[in-house]
Amino acid sequence: MPLRVASWNINSVRLRAEQVARFVAEQAPDVLCLQEIKCREAEFPVAALAEAGLPYLRIAGQKGWHGVAIASRLPIEDAPVLDVCREGHARSVGAIVGGVEIQNFYIPAGGDVPDRAANPKFDHKLDFFERLTAETSCRDPRAPLIIAGDLNVAPGENDVWNHKFMLKVVSHTPPETDAMAKLKASLGFIDLAREAIPEPEKLFSWWSYRAADFRASNRGLRLDHIWISPGLREAAFRTGKALARVHDDVRSWERPSDHAPISVDLMV
Repeated sequence: MPLRVASWNINSVRLRAEQVARFVAEQAPDVLCLQEIKCREAEFPVAALAEAGLPYLRIAGQKGWHGVAIASRLPIEDAPVLDVCREGHARSVGAIVGGVEIQNFYIPAGGDVPDRAANPKFDHKLDFFERLTAETSCRDPRAPLIIAGDLNVAPGENDVWNHKFMLKVVSHTPPETDAMAKLKASLGFIDLAREAIPEPEKLFSWWSYRAADFRASNRGLRLDHIWISPGLREAAFRTGKALARVHDDVRSWERPSDHAPISVDLMV
């Protein structure tokens, strides 16, 4: 069964419900993981998603902030609820679709100062990674698992517009990239975007609103990720290569999110 999974930090799902519908119509994801929905469960545009062809939902909402959701064309079963956010924010939600567990995250941005002692937000970010790593370390790597979402770390030199400059900027500092590397190693996760588009090619999924023309400045970061467990390797490479992309054209739509959607194709 083909399974297209997409992830998008939508930066307010109610504000951009029409953009979600357009993306679904153009790219036909079977599962769409949304982050920063910025609404409570009862405020989520359920009817709009159903009309777009994604009637099955799992939502973790919060008033005005954070919030994550999984919308699916296929029926959803409950997935384990992960205790990874010490502050109790709505930053994770899971679902099982077609026998595949999907866990969707909006990891904290971490504030401006990359120091755990001086900045509680940065400490929270690293704590989130540590809790999630402890969780995945206990998993069976043969089981089909997808981790998706805005993980708020650009891990590689070519995942940022300027590696040397960004080493001191939250999102690409060594403590963050080390924490992400430990999470990836915990289960042997496969980063499908980088499998499909190998380094040294630059690859971004986020561009600041400050740039009048994001393509011209191209000061981007790859903050959005879809990883698979080793148990899904065959499903991802059935055609001989990984199929994954960043839909950067969406970033140019009217009143866009500052993040572009990403997607991967599996044959499960």
